[in-house]
Amino acid sequence: MRVSTRGEYGVRAMFDLAVNFGQGPIALKTIAERQMVSESYLEQLMAELRKAGLVHSKRGAQGGYELADKPANVSIGEIIRVLEGPITPVDCLDTETERGPYCGTPERCVLRNFWKELQDSMTKVLDNTTLEDLRQDACRLEVAE
Repeated sequence: MRVSTRGEYGVRAMFDLAVNFGQGPIALKTIAERQMVSESYLEQLMAELRKAGLVHSKRGAQGGYELADKPANVSIGEIIRVLEGPITPVDCLDTETERGPYCGTPERCVLRNFWKELQDSMTKVLDNTTLEDLRQDACRLEVAE
C-alpha cells in the first residue's frame, strides 16, 4: 500500500489539530500554512474527515476545525481508511470493495498468505498509533533540539 497525498496531507492536518488540541477551532488557512498544504485541497480532505466524525467545524470569524475526540482516541488507521479506503497491499485481500479475491482458491494461495501477513502488520502499526503518540514524539523532538 502506498499512502497518497490524500492520506499524507490528511494525517498532517489531523496532527496539527492534535498538537493544538484544546485551543479551540483552528482556521483552515492556518493549518494549510503550517503544514505547507494547499488550502483548497485541505478543504476537501477536512470535509471527508468531518463526514466521518473525526473533526468538527465551526463557521464564522472564530471558526475552523478541531478534533472531535481526544488525540489519544484517534488512530492513524482511522484517518487513512477515511481518506484512502481499505488497508490492502494487494487487491486479492480487498473484501470491502469486492475487488478480490480474484482467484478460485485463496485459502490455498501461499502468496495470499504472505500478503495477508503484510496487511496485518500494516494494520497493527496504523491502528496502534494515535495522534497522541505523534504529538508526544513531536514534543520529544522539540526537547532534543
